[in-house]
Amino acid sequence: MVGVKSIPSPAISADDRSHEVDHPSSLVAHFGAEQPLRLDCGVDLSPFQIAYQTYGELNADRSNAILICHALTGDQHVANVHPVTGKPGWWETLVGPGRPLDPDRYFIICSNVIGGCMGSTGPASINPATGKVWGLEFPVITIPDMVRAQAMLIDRLGIDTLFAVVGGSMGGMQVLQWTAAYPSRVFSALAIACSTRHSAQNIAFHELGRQAVMADPDWHNGGYADRGIHPHRGLAVARMAAHITYLSDAALHRKFGRRMQDRELPTFSFDADFQVESYLRYQGSSFVERFDANAYLYLTRAMDYFDIAADHDGVLAKAFAGIQTRFCVVSFTSDWLFPTSESRALVHALNASSARVSFAEIETDRGHDAFLLDVPEFFDISRAFLQSAGKARGLNGGGD
Repeated sequence: MVGVKSIPSPAISADDRSHEVDHPSSLVAHFGAEQPLRLDCGVDLSPFQIAYQTYGELNADRSNAILICHALTGDQHVANVHPVTGKPGWWETLVGPGRPLDPDRYFIICSNVIGGCMGSTGPASINPATGKVWGLEFPVITIPDMVRAQAMLIDRLGIDTLFAVVGGSMGGMQVLQWTAAYPSRVFSALAIACSTRHSAQNIAFHELGRQAVMADPDWHNGGYADRGIHPHRGLAVARMAAHITYLSDAALHRKFGRRMQDRELPTFSFDADFQVESYLRYQGSSFVERFDANAYLYLTRAMDYFDIAADHDGVLAKAFAGIQTRFCVVSFTSDWLFPTSESRALVHALNASSARVSFAEIETDRGHDAFLLDVPEFFDISRAFLQSAGKARGLNGGGD
């Protein structure tokens, strides 16, 4: 008989997740009916809320604020213990005392994007009109929608101009959208491992993940919350497929090769014989502990729709015409999800618009996820860019 083991159910209950959706363990900005968020799909979303975290203190002239934009599966818990998983913040390699994004120097803000599931209004939130979870009745959102919501939060915090906007992957898309939509409000921008539009290959990978979620019998056309269940198997498979794209062949080979998992011989079954199989299953099962399946559909679709040049007659340079923002664009040699060629296209467009831009391609075999890992050259470049921008901004200690 052939042995088969499926992906295990998450250890964390749906109640633990749902509490964070509407009553997050972080700061929350509420926007009532008098302050709707105008979405690209033509819907006015109201009321809505944005969950966020801050680190450090805003200086007297409000000139030291940095907005961090999180990636697809990130959230506002960038440098603190996650309230659901108990794990450290997702960017503690970059954010913290003595690190490039130092809360002793900067006032750092990170918000959960609209459409997310960690406190900002999204498909997992309660629809005030019905008293039930939004599910697929939630309007489709875009990267520009996320940035408009962030701009409303920054207004609420009384900040006119951000010293820097920083982010990688989907976060990098938000960085670029900030500079295109609000050029006078962004003094400097650090855009990492991203692109000005999603490629056909990336859209295809996202569709694979969405189909995995929707094929789960527990999905129920997005209505699983009303039944008290969660399509964790489909979401776990989506995460497994996506996680492969975040790595590189060299990194997988170095970390796992073809080594067996806790055995010397194959089991001649469909159990996780290889270490890499066990690793992917762990990534899938741990992901569903903290993430909502419908939110995954919405956020991947938002990335798919992203195309800055589309609103500028297909000419990317027009999106940045006359911009005064200082840019630093960073790519990684082994990132095949957002390859260096796309970063170079962005840099060329910025050069054509006479923007101040520096560019770095960092040699590493860690793939797309390199921006989340311990890559000293990336830290050095980020620190130098922010210090240079700080000096130009007139921040105390900006040139240290």
